[in-house]
Amino acid sequence: LKHGKDADELAQTVIQLLAPYKGLVKTIKTDNGTEFCNHKAIARGLSTTVYFTDPYSSWQKGSIENANGLIRQYIPKSSHIKHLKDKDIDEITAKINTRPRKKLNFSTPIEEFLNYLL
Repeated sequence: LKHGKDADELAQTVIQLLAPYKGLVKTIKTDNGTEFCNHKAIARGLSTTVYFTDPYSSWQKGSIENANGLIRQYIPKSSHIKHLKDKDIDEITAKINTRPRKKLNFSTPIEEFLNYLL
């Protein structure tokens, strides 16, 4: 997000990023951060349901916590993401999505995603 944790900007960005997959998005689960205050717009825009985890229950969104851990390998928590260029973020995204995973029988997330779409 260009302007911090703005709820309207987040909602627009989520809708924009997931719009091509609108029919495939069954639900969205998020935490209780103020950046998700406009969750109703996301639900309407994607024709889906947005669920919230219980406070202090990060285990309820384990795949996101795992992804955050992978991201932190490239962007330490003490770093400011605002100093990164879009190119840097794209490179990190590519590295994570092309990294084989044991859980996927050493396939990559992008391979599994493309198989799901086809």
